[in-house]
Amino acid sequence: MGPHPAVAATRSAVRGALADLAGGTVLVACSGGADSLALAAATAFVGARSGMCVGALTVDHGLQDGSAARAETVTKQLRALGLDPVEAVRVTVGTAGGPEAAARTARYRALDAAADASGAAAVLLGHTADDQAETVLLGLARGSGPRSLAGMAPIAGRYRRPFLDLPRELVRQACAEVGLTPWEDPHNADPVFARARVRATALPALEEALGPGVAAALARTAALLRADADALDAVATAAAERCAREGGLDLAELKALPEAIRTRVLRRAAIAAGCPAGALAAGHVAALARLSAGAGRGPLHLPGGLRARRSCGILVLFRPQTNESP
Repeated sequence: MGPHPAVAATRSAVRGALADLAGGTVLVACSGGADSLALAAATAFVGARSGMCVGALTVDHGLQDGSAARAETVTKQLRALGLDPVEAVRVTVGTAGGPEAAARTARYRALDAAADASGAAAVLLGHTADDQAETVLLGLARGSGPRSLAGMAPIAGRYRRPFLDLPRELVRQACAEVGLTPWEDPHNADPVFARARVRATALPALEEALGPGVAAALARTAALLRADADALDAVATAAAERCAREGGLDLAELKALPEAIRTRVLRRAAIAAGCPAGALAAGHVAALARLSAGAGRGPLHLPGGLRARRSCGILVLFRPQTNESP
């Protein structure tokens, strides 16, 4: 007899996600939850049959009592699956952007360091279609724009998410079927976190009001929006090259662009000039667009100490010198 259908589905998803890699090393990011344990088990199975070295990293954020002991338990489970190397890394979580964002930043920093040290071609993450649906709803509530509504990408640099098309229930069933005991992070059910509230309240309410399948529909919507956003970003890249001038952007070229492209060009230019991407909100980009269209000459204050002004047909992005008045 073959494997349980849920186990087969997870293995197939991993196999597809790694199809373009010929051998080498991949790392699984594993929290010890059901989704990432199922990912580790599936990747161990696929790696053993494709000549890949499969390692894993579990990140101890140090935010809960007993976190070090739990990290050690996770590493034992991963080694029992045949993964090697397996490492637990303790990180220091800052405060920038709130607790969720700060923990994410620390986690990805640790994952990047581990991937660099091992020469891993890919780092696998256990996000499911339900996680994608939650991300879309959070982006919608924040008014973050189409790129945010596009959710998480299946491949983003070295990071890959094999389970984005699989429902959480199926992935957790796969974890149970291979005999693994997951750890349920209490933060995932803590209503102080926005994602936990979406998971426990918002999505179930939508399912009750609109019928089953809402999470899958939101995940499909994200995929469609991602394709559109990718196409617009490609057009914006070419437009940015046409607009580029020494010291800034050509205002006449900017004015000729469709709004969807112009705002992308402005956002990229601000980030390239040193504006922190996470702090650059839609309101800042809208203010840049108004300035470029002729609403005053500036300076316009942007996050990270950046300024913008109009000068001789150019939108100039700059940082004031220490002896220059703000």
